Amino acid sequence: MAQACKMNESSSLSLAPPGESMAEVHAGNRERLVAALRAHLSAAGRPLRGIVLLKGGEEQTRYCTDHVPLFRQESYFAYLFGVREPGFYGAVDIGSGQSILFAPRFSPDDAIWNGKPKKLPYFKDMYKVDSVFYVDELAQVLRCECSEHGHGEPLLFLLYGQNTDSGNYSRPASFEGMDKFDTDLSTLHPILTECRVTKSDMELALIQHANDVSSEAHVEVMRKIKPGMTENQLESTFRCHASMHEGCRRCSYTCVCATGQNSSILHYGQNDGTVNDGDMALMDMGAEYNFYASDITCSYPTNGKFTRNQAVVYNAVLKAHNDVISHMRPGVKWIDMHKLAERRILESLKEEDIIRGDIGDMMDRRLGAVFMPHGLGHLLGIDAHDPGGYPEGLERPEEPGLRSLRTTRELKQGMVITVEPGCDFIDALLGQARDDPICSSFFNWEKIEMYRSFGGVRIESNVYVTAQGCKNLTNCPRERNRSGNGWCALAFT
Repeated sequence: MAQACKMNESSSLSLAPPGESMAEVHAGNRERLVAALRAHLSAAGRPLRGIVLLKGGEEQTRYCTDHVPLFRQESYFAYLFGVREPGFYGAVDIGSGQSILFAPRFSPDDAIWNGKPKKLPYFKDMYKVDSVFYVDELAQVLRCECSEHGHGEPLLFLLYGQNTDSGNYSRPASFEGMDKFDTDLSTLHPILTECRVTKSDMELALIQHANDVSSEAHVEVMRKIKPGMTENQLESTFRCHASMHEGCRRCSYTCVCATGQNSSILHYGQNDGTVNDGDMALMDMGAEYNFYASDITCSYPTNGKFTRNQAVVYNAVLKAHNDVISHMRPGVKWIDMHKLAERRILESLKEEDIIRGDIGDMMDRRLGAVFMPHGLGHLLGIDAHDPGGYPEGLERPEEPGLRSLRTTRELKQGMVITVEPGCDFIDALLGQARDDPICSSFFNWEKIEMYRSFGGVRIESNVYVTAQGCKNLTNCPRERNRSGNGWCALAFT
């Protein structure tokens, strides 16, 4: 493997300990935003004035009930302020760089149910902001802030823009008295999103910790899995192990614990099947630490021993995974990495006479999308699917497989992106291919029938783009255990 990428190497970054020091991460994020906004405004010939205003998340009940699920902060607000409680607003003065939090004011009755409310100095110290007020003082404080710093007419930069993964729009902050302020709805979102695309060293340390905990939890699942268990028990094993390590109480996304044919269901999350002897298991799970995500997938046989067919598919995906990582460096186009993964998988399947013909012709016909309909990977950060994949001017491809890509950007130093090639045998896609006279001619359908009930294999690592190449943050066993000894089908090094 190319030396440009160091595989499975322990992090040399020091992890910020839990508690107050985490606030330094978010203070650094605010500094990056202020610098980016000042640069943008200067280039546009606009005055360096105004206040960034974001509204944090609110607690939501489950449908019409009074049950309140565990609160998780809105991601942009978490990125800038790191506040864990609901109901806050946050402001950053572009001119001075000073930051302000606005906390909800609680009634005396709240202390009965939720304990003694924290006082404002607690939040100021905990989140390392310059000042803290109550939400009902927001309009007055912002007017004073504008007046004291000579901003003239108050101008608020509000967060409004589309998430290109979900298609949803962020909601701009609103408050009583906002009609007295000028507002800008177009400037902040693309700039703040671009800030999230590359990671600081402190952010990277948090992602590394989430990867370390998740890698260990995946290994624990490998140790415990055996025929007769339920998929839910595998998820419970992962969650239990992760939650016992440094605050990883929650996962970054819905855990996928798929065995047998369930492993070809891309968004499988029921985790209610039974583990059968000899099936492939596909475990897609990642812990979250201080808001920062990990996203790791491991595939292996449930009984610890690969069959020949399982080894064929696994080796194809592993080769794609490793070859992509060896080619990653700044300036490389992500769509080219996706096509590289497709090509390696097709080459491996051709070697086994599962498909036949010219690889170039297969690529032109988008045959790779039959086996890998999902995108190769996605940006990773505060969200498992971090935003910024399609900035303005970058269009999403329309071809099969390629249209599933969550980004087609060139890689930049500081990005963290997942590498997740896969090979799935999905009846719906195989049926479409068989009905297409040209595509059908590439398949050895007799061999395909041997794999129809196989399910799928995916291997996913979280990779940091460095100045010269990349670094794999994930430390799970990947190579097959060829000795036949031990409890796991994968080799530990």
